Amino acid sequence: MARDLPGAGGNWPVFGQEEVTWRPVGGDYGPRSRRRLDHAPYMAAVPPAIEHADLVLDGPTTALVTEAAAAVARFDSEVGAAAAPFEVILLRSEAASSSQIERLTASAKAIAAAEIGQKGRANAEQIVANAEAMRTAAAWSGPLDAGAILAIHGILMTPTLGEQAGRLRGQPVWIGGSSWSPHGAHYVPPTAPRLPDAIADLLAFMARDDIASLAQVAVSHAQFEAIHPFVDGNGRTGRALIHAQLRRAGLSANAALPISAGLLASSGRYFEALDAYRQGDPAPIVVELASAVFPAVTAARALVARVAAAREGWRRRLTARADAAAWRLVDLVAEHPVVGAGFVADSLGIGRANAVVAIGHLVAAGALEQIGSSTRNRLWQAPEVLAAMDHFAAAAGPRR
Repeated sequence: MARDLPGAGGNWPVFGQEEVTWRPVGGDYGPRSRRRLDHAPYMAAVPPAIEHADLVLDGPTTALVTEAAAAVARFDSEVGAAAAPFEVILLRSEAASSSQIERLTASAKAIAAAEIGQKGRANAEQIVANAEAMRTAAAWSGPLDAGAILAIHGILMTPTLGEQAGRLRGQPVWIGGSSWSPHGAHYVPPTAPRLPDAIADLLAFMARDDIASLAQVAVSHAQFEAIHPFVDGNGRTGRALIHAQLRRAGLSANAALPISAGLLASSGRYFEALDAYRQGDPAPIVVELASAVFPAVTAARALVARVAAAREGWRRRLTARADAAAWRLVDLVAEHPVVGAGFVADSLGIGRANAVVAIGHLVAAGALEQIGSSTRNRLWQAPEVLAAMDHFAAAAGPRR
C-alpha cells in the first residue's frame, strides 16, 4: 500500500512509499540481528505522476532561471559554429566533472590516452565512455524517448556492466545503508515493475512546451535521479540527458556547456536538492542547476581561451609547406592532446611515415613532446592543452 511522505510543502507531487517484501540473496548468513532484517519488508519509493503537474516558482527563482538560460545561450553563441576543437574539449571536461561527482577521477593525460585506445586506466576508460555518452546525448537527433535513454546508458556503462548496460534494472537498488539489504538505506528507489510507467510519465513531462526550459531540465533531472532506473550509472546518465534537453531547447546548439563542473563545485547542495525534490519541493534543484551555469560558463570560457591561445601559438611557430599535414594536425592535437603515429595517420587519412613527419613539425613548434623515451609505440602529448584541462578540473573541484 502506497502512502505519501509527511512534511512536504507546496503543490508539487510528493514521492510516496510502499511496503515491499525483501527476498535476501545468499541464504541465512551473518549475525542474528542481520538475519532478522533480511526477512523483514522494506519501504520503497512510489514515483508520482508529473506529466501535468504545475511548476510554480517564486519571483527570484524565476529571474535566476531566466538569467541562467541567457548565459547558456550567450556562451553557445560565443563559441559559435567554430566549436571544434572546443566541442571535444568541453565534452571531455564535462564528462570528467560528471564522473568526479561520483568520485571517479583521472588525470587529463590519462583520459586523453584512453581516448586513443591506450588501456590500463579503468577510471580513465570509464570517463571516456562518459564523454561518448555525453556526445551522443548532445547530438541526439531522434525523439527523446525511452530508446534514447537506454542508448545513452548503454554507451556509458557497457565497459563496466556488460549486458546490463542499456537495460532497465530488474532488481531493487538503494542509496546508503548496508551493501546486503535496503533496510536502513538513505533512499530506496521505486521497484522495477514501476519503472516503465515512471519513465513514460517523465518523458511526457520533458516534452511539454509550457515550462521555462532550464527549470524543466532541472525538474526532469531530479525526477530521473529519483526513479533511478538502472543498476548503476544513473547520475552520469541523468547529467548526460541534461545536454540532450538543452540542445533540443535551442540553448546549446554549438557546444556543450560543462554544467557538471558547476554542480561539482557545490555537490553537497546538489544532493540535498535532490532529496528535497522527493519531498515535494522542486525549487532547490532548479536553483542549483541554474546557479551551476555561472561558474560553468566562467570555467569553460577560461578553458576555451587557453586552448585557443595554445593553438594560435603553434600556428605562428609552425614551419611547414602550406599543404603539409602538420597544419591539420594542429587542430587534431587541440582536440586530442595525446597522440600516436597510428592515431594521427588514421585521423588525417595519411600514411604512418607522413604522420611521423607531421608530429615532428609540431614537436619543433613546441606543441608536442614525446612521453617517455621509448622508441616503440611512441606517444606524444600537448602539455599546454593538458595543463588547461587539469586547471579546469582543479577549478571545478568541490568547495570545502
